Amino acid sequence: MSQTDVKNAQPDGPPPSSKDDAAFFGQPRGLLTLSGLEVWERFSFLGMQAILVLYFADTVANGGLGMAAGTAASVSAAYGTLVYLVSVAGGWLADRILGSYRAVLWGGILIACGHYAMAVPTGAMTWVGLGLISAGTGLLKPNAATMVGKLYRTDDERRDAGFAVYYMAINIGAFAGPLVTGWLSDHQGWHWGFSAAAIGMTLGLAQYVLGRRHLAGRRHAAEFALAPDAMRRAVRRIAAGVVAVALVATVLALAGWLTMSRFVDLLTLISVLAPVAYFAVMFASPRVTSEERGRLKPYVVIFLASTVFNYILFQAYSTMMLLASTNAETTILGFDFPASWYASALGAFEVALAPVVAALWVRMGRRQPHASNKIAIGVVLGGLSFLLMVLPTSGDTSGGHLMSAWWIVGSYLLLGLGDIVLETSGMSATTKLAPTAFSSQTMSLWFLSLALANGIQAQTVKLYDHVSQPAYFGVNGAIAVAAGLAVMAAAPYLRRTMHPVH
Repeated sequence: MSQTDVKNAQPDGPPPSSKDDAAFFGQPRGLLTLSGLEVWERFSFLGMQAILVLYFADTVANGGLGMAAGTAASVSAAYGTLVYLVSVAGGWLADRILGSYRAVLWGGILIACGHYAMAVPTGAMTWVGLGLISAGTGLLKPNAATMVGKLYRTDDERRDAGFAVYYMAINIGAFAGPLVTGWLSDHQGWHWGFSAAAIGMTLGLAQYVLGRRHLAGRRHAAEFALAPDAMRRAVRRIAAGVVAVALVATVLALAGWLTMSRFVDLLTLISVLAPVAYFAVMFASPRVTSEERGRLKPYVVIFLASTVFNYILFQAYSTMMLLASTNAETTILGFDFPASWYASALGAFEVALAPVVAALWVRMGRRQPHASNKIAIGVVLGGLSFLLMVLPTSGDTSGGHLMSAWWIVGSYLLLGLGDIVLETSGMSATTKLAPTAFSSQTMSLWFLSLALANGIQAQTVKLYDHVSQPAYFGVNGAIAVAAGLAVMAAAPYLRRTMHPVH
């Protein structure tokens, strides 16, 4: 998309009309536009991620990068860490410079360019592409979710159901992406799979621009824009900082100090320090009122619960994918399929279950569980999905036994249900608890929990080859279940302090 096209795509005109408020199955019409964008963004992102670790581990002769399996899984997790760390900058840019609409638009453009770069069959373009995708996702993800929140009043009981529909749409892409990229990479080559991801993101951008008139918050300027002089200084400093980091990284890499292993460790360290620093800034900010600061305290609990659950969830694309490729059957009813297709099972369950969960919350109305209990249930389900894997991995130590595909499918069923219950409630609660001056950035803080989960995973996945599989899945699953039960125990405090979340 050219610069002229981007300028023409700028939101203008009046806000969405009142008739849009219930035009999409009782939800705002803008939800359709944002859900459509996320269908294609997840198609491209998770379609690529389903084959990424396999591409890293494949031999150079077969078009891969020739990494050891443990290194491939660790680097793949580190890439996920980087994606969500960058979301902090994306939230700030939306709040202070770009505005949510333009941040999402430019993020989508960068993601598409990144996937097109990865379609070029060279190792160098792979790293260029991953860098562009990381930057673009950091702009798009926190701000798209924030725009969903702007479609509703804080006390609108459709809000959780709307996020459930939004998350269902996301998982349509999560289901379809691995099917398409997995088949292409298996039959045509890795870079054909990356090409499909590029085309998907391009389609998402097109429908986002076409449906922009239905979106709330389509202002030209950022809601809390910097003064013109301050904005120019900020842009210059950002550009200089990006160039400086690139130069320093290049020098350190050429000197042999910045190895892949050290880069992974550095990202893990940043993923731990970043949320600590960010919470400290928000608690200390004079623009955050005492009432808003009080709502941030229970959010720390929600943040940690999200980290624990997503630590389990993201392993659907690392340890679970490794397990599926080496220890599980890839045939169902006589039909052979690529191991990467297991990732689509997760998306399929979420597509099927999201409308059920959304309808349940609407039917229950004010009788539905408090958001903190929904999140706790999600964490417990995530832990149970790992505990389930203890059974088929126990007993056989020869490595010759292949477990039935239904064990992994069952694990993904539990994980998918937990994901719907936790993520929709967590994102919805985040938009409600966000201080006004940090609206997009608070959503970025939610995504920092995903960065922390990936950062921890980038280290623990290294143990996968050194401990027994029952021990690995059992210990991780038990920790997650214990964390979920702890959140349930804190429910009275959370209900009291999380107003207006219910």
